[in-house]
Amino acid sequence: MTAVNQPALAFEQAELSVPSRRRTGIRRVGTERVNWSATTVLILCAVTVLLPLYVSITMAVKTGAQVVDGNAFSFPTPISFDGFVRAWTLTKFPVGLAISFLVTAGTVAATIVLAAFASYAIARNWDRKLFRYSFFYLLAAMFIPFPVVALPQIQLTGRLGLDNPFGVIILATMFQLSFSVLLFTAFLRSIPLELEESARIDGATTWQTFWRLIFPLLAPMSATVGIFAFLYAWNDFMMPSLIISDPALQTLPVRQNLFQTQFSNNYNVAFASYLMAMAPAIVAYLFTQRWVMAGVTQGAVKG
Repeated sequence: MTAVNQPALAFEQAELSVPSRRRTGIRRVGTERVNWSATTVLILCAVTVLLPLYVSITMAVKTGAQVVDGNAFSFPTPISFDGFVRAWTLTKFPVGLAISFLVTAGTVAATIVLAAFASYAIARNWDRKLFRYSFFYLLAAMFIPFPVVALPQIQLTGRLGLDNPFGVIILATMFQLSFSVLLFTAFLRSIPLELEESARIDGATTWQTFWRLIFPLLAPMSATVGIFAFLYAWNDFMMPSLIISDPALQTLPVRQNLFQTQFSNNYNVAFASYLMAMAPAIVAYLFTQRWVMAGVTQGAVKG
């Protein structure tokens, strides 16, 4: 074999040893077509969220004179934080923040625990009519909005002395229970029964099996249920405003509405108050949003 043909032969052998991109289905980077219609829709959706957020932030850091200049999209020069200082004082923000955290934390904890209990009993006793019909009963409760039952709930909480944040925690938990049981039940069906059987062989009781084996496995779905309960309890306006009788014990959304007439001409104070109340919910969602989709997708597949 001549020296001239050796490089050509080596090149052919290298080509045969490496699968071609066409046979393996590998595409070059940048050759995929862009779906411009979907991209355009996503851009418009992002604009509808980012534009109001931009206006809210800029309005909150404007001065009183800049707010009434008629241009909501103008950038504030100079930047002023007087709106945050006044909103902190007028709404008694620390008190409202503490009450909102109390209501939200109580709702989240009670929803996760009660929904996990109910879902475990339903999923493991599905062949019994009582548990199966209880599940359908809870699903039917999802279609009953709070305004429909607002008047009897107000009368009941008033007679029982629950016209306070603790009454709101109880009612908010009850209204979140149906959706949470639905999520937990779907997730529990994906957990193999062999795990529980092995625990019972080792001598574990039903209570020990749930707390030491099942409940830790429910962590992804517990995060999903928790973030939904958090957003509901933190942003709820109607229930606290109707149930809590003492204005000093109201949550942040209600406090902002009570000062709405004061903020009618001071939009920088109003938007500063909205941003301060919105910040905890945004932070909580940013830290837990990856668990939301993980819990939903894992609960959607059985096996």
